[in-house]
Amino acid sequence: MSLRIDAHQHFWQFDPVRDSWITDDMKVIQRDFLAKDLHPVLEANGFDGCVLVQADQSEAQNDFMLQQAANAPFIKGIVGWVDLQSPDVQQRLEYYRQFPLIKGFRHVLQGEADRQLMLRPAFMKGIAALQSHPYTYDILIFPDQLPYIPQLVEAFPHLRFVIDHIAKPLIKKGEVADWKKDMEAVARYPNVYCKVSGMVTEADWQRWTEADFTPYLDVVTGAFGMQRLLYGSDWPVCLVAGSYERMLGIVQAYYARFSAEEQAAFFGGNATRFYQLA
Repeated sequence: MSLRIDAHQHFWQFDPVRDSWITDDMKVIQRDFLAKDLHPVLEANGFDGCVLVQADQSEAQNDFMLQQAANAPFIKGIVGWVDLQSPDVQQRLEYYRQFPLIKGFRHVLQGEADRQLMLRPAFMKGIAALQSHPYTYDILIFPDQLPYIPQLVEAFPHLRFVIDHIAKPLIKKGEVADWKKDMEAVARYPNVYCKVSGMVTEADWQRWTEADFTPYLDVVTGAFGMQRLLYGSDWPVCLVAGSYERMLGIVQAYYARFSAEEQAAFFGGNATRFYQLA
């Protein structure tokens, strides 16, 4: 029986300057969120563990996440941050090898002014360094950046990539067509997975319904198949658009028609395999 894993969470001690992305319309998450806050939520919803993902682009964030995980055995893996464009990236990756909980890394590409930063030589060199280790890479982008991803993932066929938050389509506007075409192009590469996470924050926070997400779930399920999809709540960010349970309910309802084996893969088996969780 595979573990039930929520493959995407964040922790932070709220700092209004560092965490300026948490704007006043997100007041519900303008506070600390730590391991002790998440554990009862996971238990109440039948999850055995989670993957913790960086929320700040600093190595201090890696230290913070490791500290949180030290007394929280339900944290099965960590996606950290290193400066992939640094000439010292190989040394930094070697340093993190001593922490087996660190499974991969992420950069907040969605916020970069250079929309094709991931294809710049310095960034590609950093990704090449990742490939020389057993690390993964989480791709955090907006839909306008999807056309650049095939070139990235094709260059590193032995590295496991995962698209975070189904690449944040414009669910509130109901836009599907361009995003669908670009996601299907990315899904053709077998080393790319997709996190079904973060969707509610791209919808109308107050008025979304489960039906709003069906066209997007149809696309990722058809494109990636049930062996390359990972469930992630994006807690606590998801709280701006409802509760953990409401977010979970969207995917539970959608995937209820799939086999028990496929649901087990989606709700943990695939995450365990992708991140090589213990």
